[in-house]
Amino acid sequence: VQLQASGGGLVQPGSSLRLSCSGSGRIYSSAVMAWFRQAPGKEHEFVARIRWSTARTLYADSVKGRFTISKDSAQHTMSLQMNNLKPEDTAVYFCARGIQWSWQPADYNDWGRGTQVTVSS
Repeated sequence: VQLQASGGGLVQPGSSLRLSCSGSGRIYSSAVMAWFRQAPGKEHEFVARIRWSTARTLYADSVKGRFTISKDSAQHTMSLQMNNLKPEDTAVYFCARGIQWSWQPADYNDWGRGTQVTVSS
């Protein structure tokens, strides 16, 4: 599955963005889909993940209450609704697919091209 993230942009603090992740093939029920982000000079940081079969979700503390991960099983797409964005959310956001219920980037086998999110006044 080749993944592609989209929906990034330049917004002011307090604004919202919705990122989407689509793939070239179907996403099987055994999959765990996740969002990671990478700020300049930093490692990939876990943002949120969702188990495809049950829609169970988990968020990083830094985004809990502001971001919502969701899936559309019929369309094999995933979204990340980001509200109340802060300058520290600025990063390239990636979607990834794996099998393990994990926060570690190494546990995800398929990665998409990222989308830039910049939060600045």
